[in-house]
Amino acid sequence: MKVIIVGAGFAGLKLARKLAHQNLEVLLIDKNNHHQFQPLFYQVASANLEPSAISFPLRKVFQDISNVRIRVAEVLQIISEQNLLCTNIGDFKYDMLVIATGATTNFFGNEQIEKFAFPMKSTVEAMRLRQHILENFEEATFASEDRKKSLFNIVIAGGGATGVELAGSLAEMKKNILPKDYPDFDYQLVNIYLIEGSDATLGPMSVASQQKSKQYLEAMGVKILLQTRVKEYDGQTVLLSNGSSITTNTLIWSAGIKGNVLSGLVNAKLERGNRIRVDRNCKVLGYEHIFAIGDIAYMETEKYPQGHPQLANVATSQAAYLASYFKDGKITAPFEYHDKGTMATVGKNKAVVDLPFVSFQGFFAWVIWMFLHVLLLMGMKNRVQVFINWVYAYFTNDSSLRLIFKKGSIEQTIDDKAKPVTR
Repeated sequence: MKVIIVGAGFAGLKLARKLAHQNLEVLLIDKNNHHQFQPLFYQVASANLEPSAISFPLRKVFQDISNVRIRVAEVLQIISEQNLLCTNIGDFKYDMLVIATGATTNFFGNEQIEKFAFPMKSTVEAMRLRQHILENFEEATFASEDRKKSLFNIVIAGGGATGVELAGSLAEMKKNILPKDYPDFDYQLVNIYLIEGSDATLGPMSVASQQKSKQYLEAMGVKILLQTRVKEYDGQTVLLSNGSSITTNTLIWSAGIKGNVLSGLVNAKLERGNRIRVDRNCKVLGYEHIFAIGDIAYMETEKYPQGHPQLANVATSQAAYLASYFKDGKITAPFEYHDKGTMATVGKNKAVVDLPFVSFQGFFAWVIWMFLHVLLLMGMKNRVQVFINWVYAYFTNDSSLRLIFKKGSIEQTIDDKAKPVTR
């Protein structure tokens, strides 16, 4: 049996590894030749980690596995009647097709925000944001006072885990690192804004974690605006739903995601967030040989009547479930997700953890967060590299990764960002 997996995120990679050394022909297709560890994109953006530390070559993962093949390609269309997957490098026949394409940034149809804001759903986008922030501070060394307002204000839209973690990381950079690099700046003028449309940060987490994360961020100097949305952005001014505005050339968009749906699924039913509805066996409704897992999949259960949260734990659990079906050829029970908990870090010694039966915050939560994220990274080299970087940063409150490889104007950076990126 030939199984094609589209997407090498948490779900797709886990499924391919579970099917290794089985009597199956597995083809893993992705736009990139590497797996990206999304939970640490924000650390790349804030110059705490190098991109290579959170990325791992797919061919390295499967170099000793004979039944798994890798193709770097972009999917053009699914022709389900012929069990055919069309890509930019050719067409591939399948017996079973698994869609694990994940999600991308959702700008909710606002083309102006999409044109000028900085998303952070890939390593390339995180690197571009880091480049932009570093160039801002370089420009500030000679900019006029009016121009500095735009350069020194950083606005983050979205108070979920990504927004909270990035805000905390940038606040630590403002406090511990930038004064060493740029001692002539008045850091009272450097402002980090976190804009959230609901009444709490970390909405899916417990009330205790929500309150503690807000308390941490405010103590670190982050300006939090709750029940507020970004309405417009022209590259220089953010207009908010409360009628106020912020002058900035840095709007970071983490306010929503939508599924990466492949062309050709004419019978599939799309739910909120552009997610594909699947049954309790991860099978796409309306198709016999097509499955969807991870962030792209929408499955309703008694425990999750609005679909599962778009978390790595859900993705890997669905991958393990589907792997058992492909290996055994039968399904014994419908998929059921057992919540293992959620967590987020705000900064040094500051994190929040929600486990099924307990919530805790502070230093111990931060240690748990660090240990788990190091453990989940691909490859011993990456784990050691990240651990060393974190230990060094912990004791020195510094890093040595603030490198600008392509010096250019801010306007050019924005133009480059707007160009299509092959992922």
